[in-house]
Amino acid sequence: MSAPTPATHTLSAREKIGYGLGDTASNFIFHTVNVFLFFYYADVMKLNPAAVGTLFLVARLFDTVTDPLMGSIADRTNSRWGKYRPYLLWLAIPFGICGYLLFAVPDTDPAAQLTYAYITYIAVMLVYTAINIPYSALLGVISPNSSERTSVASYRFACAFGGQLLIVAAARPLIAYFGEGDQAAGYRVTMGIFAVIAVVLFIMTFSMTRERVQPPAGQKSDLAKEFKLLLRNVPWIVMFIAGIFTLANVAVRGAVTLFYFKYYAGDDGSPWLFNFDLSTVFLTAGTIALIIGVMCTKWITPLGDKRQLMVALSILNAIVMALFYFVPQDAHGMMFFMNVLGALIAGPTIPLVWSMFADVADYGEWKFGHRSTGLVFSGIQFAQKFGLAIGGAAAGWMLSGFGYVADAEQSPEAIQGIRLMFTVLPALFAVGGVIAIWFYPITGKDVERMGQELAAKKT
Repeated sequence: MSAPTPATHTLSAREKIGYGLGDTASNFIFHTVNVFLFFYYADVMKLNPAAVGTLFLVARLFDTVTDPLMGSIADRTNSRWGKYRPYLLWLAIPFGICGYLLFAVPDTDPAAQLTYAYITYIAVMLVYTAINIPYSALLGVISPNSSERTSVASYRFACAFGGQLLIVAAARPLIAYFGEGDQAAGYRVTMGIFAVIAVVLFIMTFSMTRERVQPPAGQKSDLAKEFKLLLRNVPWIVMFIAGIFTLANVAVRGAVTLFYFKYYAGDDGSPWLFNFDLSTVFLTAGTIALIIGVMCTKWITPLGDKRQLMVALSILNAIVMALFYFVPQDAHGMMFFMNVLGALIAGPTIPLVWSMFADVADYGEWKFGHRSTGLVFSGIQFAQKFGLAIGGAAAGWMLSGFGYVADAEQSPEAIQGIRLMFTVLPALFAVGGVIAIWFYPITGKDVERMGQELAAKKT
């Protein structure tokens, strides 16, 4: 049977959903970390925010080795299940266990707590690397059709944000319910529930997907050569730099969201709408808007090349974030409007950028005759995680620098710092991402030509 061609190959909705559930699984750990971990460490466990910021940055030093190493290992894996799918099965349970332990900091002295935080956070990031890089690389081999990969990416991030919606809507009510006044206990039980869900969903993704794109016949593994080719891959370098800026934007804003609402917008945890507190409603509304934005991608993609769309949408999103600075602290309706608007704008950029990563892998094979899907994705994911580290570290250092005091009335300087970190700083990071994407060289015609020529070589 001949290999599927880019022009004819399609995927079932079942397989697209199955792939998407893997990002739902990731987010039950990773999004909980992004939204709640910094607040849990600094405001619940009362660890020094500057020390927490340093922790986030130091942990990423391991990623400089583990990310490309895992990509290379995955590319060299040969099993009856393929190169990338097996890791979803093998590592689902370790990922869940490590995620649970992250929010189970013992009630002991601060030095021991910080040591525990280092050990468990690094462990989570290592296992996340080992399971998520193969998962992301699977997008590049699930179909030879670039349009289908864009569609799969849309399903992926609809499922991801579906998971995020459940997390932001349920986390704080569950924490309050199970904690009964003890926030630390509430976080621990809630994370245990999320971890079990993550394990089940990763196993479902493994069972519902297949790998179809194979490396060129006769391709030999040569890690040194692959790294050299990667550094000659201009689109990959562009996406690497853009990934750092984009995720720094996400991280710093996510890290201070709960601080912004508790100390600036006056959220004291009491019911605000439908028995949910202010920050929960804000996060939930933003996530719903993101899902809508993601699902609108298929109507937006015909309007221009991926680069053009990314630049335009990112500029608009940066403007919205910057304008957020001027929203008064009691203008909760305006906060919600601005948040929903920004999320609608940002939504389509997510499947677009992940589809661009798959195109970058195709470009490497087309340009150099060597396909290293896992290495391409792992390198870009390292950039993203490094961006998360920069954003998280900046949040910790700036909170400390502006005089934040855990679970206490804040000074005007501390509140001003929180506002800047929630609005202006993310906007500046977004502008950096726009500048990088501006130099992305692959056009829509290039994608079509690469797909046709690569398919011709394999038939």
